[in-house]
Amino acid sequence: MRIIRFLNGNGTPQLAALTDENQVFELPYKDLLTMVEKAKQKNVTALALVQEFIQLSLPLEAELKDLTLLVPIEAPEVWAAGVTYEKSRDERNYEATGGKLNASTFYDKVYDAERPELFFKSSAARTIGPDKEVYLRSDSNWQIPEPELGMVLNREGEVIGYTIGNDMSCRDIEGENPLYLPQAKIWKNSCSIGPAIRLAETVDDPYQFQIICRIYRGGSKVFEDSASTSQLKRELGELVSYLVRENTVFDGTVLLTGTCIVPPHDFTLLDGDRIEIEIPGIGILNNPVKSQVQQPS
Repeated sequence: MRIIRFLNGNGTPQLAALTDENQVFELPYKDLLTMVEKAKQKNVTALALVQEFIQLSLPLEAELKDLTLLVPIEAPEVWAAGVTYEKSRDERNYEATGGKLNASTFYDKVYDAERPELFFKSSAARTIGPDKEVYLRSDSNWQIPEPELGMVLNREGEVIGYTIGNDMSCRDIEGENPLYLPQAKIWKNSCSIGPAIRLAETVDDPYQFQIICRIYRGGSKVFEDSASTSQLKRELGELVSYLVRENTVFDGTVLLTGTCIVPPHDFTLLDGDRIEIEIPGIGILNNPVKSQVQQPS
């Protein structure tokens, strides 16, 4: 069972349940967090609450493809984990050494360290949902998407559900100096999540998610690759435990878990590209790419 948000006929956000058969049922709750709180009050799971409601309801006549989807949750904060896959470690080493293959840097230490790399990625105002434009930085010449599994958390660090995240990154800025990481990761429309949230209780094994990334240019597919969360170096619970340690975590916080899909070294996103990130069982996160025009000083 998945949870989505879309614009209803009145032009206001509507929470809905999306079944595995792609039937859409409107839900009588303001948002996912309100629904989860209602389930706690009734001492049932969120899944049980949704199932109880849709048994007495009829699905929408409109198909999913006809809905204007919104970001599934307005996450107050989005955090991300880095160097959680071997591929990520190798690519960070390549960036940090100016393009040396099989180089060794401090990223090896991060990969093997007890403490994971966690960084602040986005706020609600910077985060977009399905079909909205992700922006390119005007001061970077090497930019890529980072397809990732995202965990939706409550304030206690419990996993409410799973979603898809795009952690847009500037490889040249990060590679120039690791202290530039915030600038390589955080800017307007640099984070996308959606299209749905898969309720945690419906996921048997989060280490069996397949992640697929496709990039289209001029109507043609110019990149495709896939990976599995089974390739994660770190456990998901480990990442959460470090995020909540000595930290205030807000209900609805999203933690992205790192990427194992990286386009070739000579590839950079361009204005007009389109990014598709698919995780079967969650959906396809689609975002067009737009350049930002440098404003005169």
